[in-house]
Amino acid sequence: MNKPSPLDWRNRAVAAARDGREAEARSLLQKGLALHPRSAELWNSGGNLLMQLKDYAGAEQHFGQARDLAPERLEFLLNHAISMSRQDKNEAALALLRRHQAEGENDVRYCSARAAAARSSASLNEAAIWYDKALALDDAHARALHGRARVALERGEEDAPQRFERALAVNRGEADLWLGRAQALDVAGDTAGARQIAEALVQQAPQWLEALRALAQFRLAAGEADFASHFDAAQAARPALSAIAIDHTAVLASMDLFEQAAEVAARAKHRFAGDASRFALLEATHAGAAGDNERAERIFSDLETESGERYLQEARHRIRLGEFARAEQLLERVLAEQPEDIAAWALRDIVWRVTDDARSEWLHGQPEVVRMIELDDWQETLPPAIALLDELHDKSALPLGQSLRGGTQTRGLLFDRAEAELLALRRSIEKAVDRYRRSLPATDTGHPLLRHRDEAWHLAGSWSVRLSGGGDHHAGHIHPQGVVSSALYMMLPEPAITGEGWLELGRPPRDLHLDLQPLKVLQPRAGYMALFPSTLYHGTTAFTAGQRLTVAFDIVPDSGKRGT
Repeated sequence: MNKPSPLDWRNRAVAAARDGREAEARSLLQKGLALHPRSAELWNSGGNLLMQLKDYAGAEQHFGQARDLAPERLEFLLNHAISMSRQDKNEAALALLRRHQAEGENDVRYCSARAAAARSSASLNEAAIWYDKALALDDAHARALHGRARVALERGEEDAPQRFERALAVNRGEADLWLGRAQALDVAGDTAGARQIAEALVQQAPQWLEALRALAQFRLAAGEADFASHFDAAQAARPALSAIAIDHTAVLASMDLFEQAAEVAARAKHRFAGDASRFALLEATHAGAAGDNERAERIFSDLETESGERYLQEARHRIRLGEFARAEQLLERVLAEQPEDIAAWALRDIVWRVTDDARSEWLHGQPEVVRMIELDDWQETLPPAIALLDELHDKSALPLGQSLRGGTQTRGLLFDRAEAELLALRRSIEKAVDRYRRSLPATDTGHPLLRHRDEAWHLAGSWSVRLSGGGDHHAGHIHPQGVVSSALYMMLPEPAITGEGWLELGRPPRDLHLDLQPLKVLQPRAGYMALFPSTLYHGTTAFTAGQRLTVAFDIVPDSGKRGT
């Protein structure tokens, strides 16, 4: 009797997986590979099976073995890269594909996969190039049409609505394309068309959180006080889905509607027994932010959850109660698990300053850690960028979930756009950021910023804000995804009144209910950029008249790379 072939083992494993017998499927795969260890096809089939089982790490290992055995097979290379991207190893996947450009550049699958990896790595210019190459090879390639339309939206290309139409002509059943179409119409000024699509999506798929958030953004921009009420309808339509309530609380809290957020969490706590502790934590968090310390105390006292998020939120509660020693203990627990947790360091700064702990000077008081730095060529760079940004702001709205209280914020990542004015501005900013990095005190491995002093840095999360006099301002906040935060002053109201529109660093956010003055207050100057640790809460004072235009971004270290 002949022993089973690699194909036989593959078919048996696939059949077991199809019937829900995952353990048996894995066992059959292992047995087949033990008998046929040189079968590249079986290694690749195993990778495909593990992808279906959502074991992306295992799939990556299997695809890697297939590539080693048959390096000439482009299919194995592409599968290997895709399995890496599924684990958020997008930059590694992109690097792998770049190394094999010669083999794949005339294959539509390679071009589409490389574009997708580039987009996931926030390399939108490269993504656009490779999506265009894919479409040159196959102008009806569904994934390339979809990806290219998304890139057009993210880069602010004027033809984004038309690109979504072309993609929908090939695949009208793809819901994400309809959502992208709505977002593109909104950017183009067709708010009614955008709203109509979003409402239809929410009606058809009330469980789709991204569509729920998009409709909330459109309703907020329209000035509706009950901009999140459709979450209640979605919850009624999908009563078993707790994720809707979780997002509902987040959307309300993002606009300082803490009491409403706490009530949503309280109702969900009773509705979803399996998630009761999670909703209890959300209720305590938002009740405390709303000023109901007694309610928050009752919940924290009974809460059995032990997690970094619980320690962080209870630390905020202890600060409100003036229990600073207990808050410090909780923050130590967070930082023991996550030494670079920006939110924990920001709260620690507050505790240290209130208790006159000398470590507060080490954290934020060292020379050059907070700095106003002039752009070398701002007289030439700023005017054309200001003209472009004003056009963008005319089509922008008050964003959901950001620190703005009034005003508008540009959509997407500003420095992923292709306009020459922004490319020139980015180059000027990058030079100034490097001067800041070089001026910092010596590397300190225990410091949340200075531990990265000698690494290479790059910009992330870029945007522009336009505020108007009469009350617009930034509420106190932090950017937990970066190590350095910023504000580049493009245009300022004239004449400026002392203290109006100034940048406050270190004033606690309002929800902490703590009377602590800012650590530093910086006067804005056109052409200058404020750079400071992301561990500092920051906000702005309101101003009386005129407009103020800024560009901001986060700075993150390049892992494994060193500066010079």
